[in-house]
Amino acid sequence: MKTQVLPLQHKADLISNRMVQYLLIGLLMIASVAFNSTYAQTTTKAEINVKGMVSDEIGPLTGVNIALEGSNVGAITDTDGTFIFPKALQPGDVLVFSYLGYETRRIKIKEDTRFLNLKMVSEAIDIVGAVAVDKPYKSKRSF
Repeated sequence: MKTQVLPLQHKADLISNRMVQYLLIGLLMIASVAFNSTYAQTTTKAEINVKGMVSDEIGPLTGVNIALEGSNVGAITDTDGTFIFPKALQPGDVLVFSYLGYETRRIKIKEDTRFLNLKMVSEAIDIVGAVAVDKPYKSKRSF
């Protein structure tokens, strides 16, 4: 009879050992999910890659300066008036668009901003003053 009791007791130990193993595996899985570094990265602000096109009432503008306000990072539009900003932006960042003869524009980046279609407005330029001439110009002859 001793031989029959030992296998049952051994089987009970085997079940309890397996239960402990499953419990430890479950705890390890929960800990790996709770302390996962990729989970921590998703809780931060999203990075936004911005593309766009800049034009005026005539068509695309080449060479428009696009700068991130408060930094020295920027881009310039190509011959089609398109650009891809070289740095990923955060919501709340401000892009400054400037071009000679046009008003400077500031665009605040939102979470859903991916493509900007910007139309620049001509800046009114006034020429003030008159040409001052005291006497007519005469060339001197040299012989």
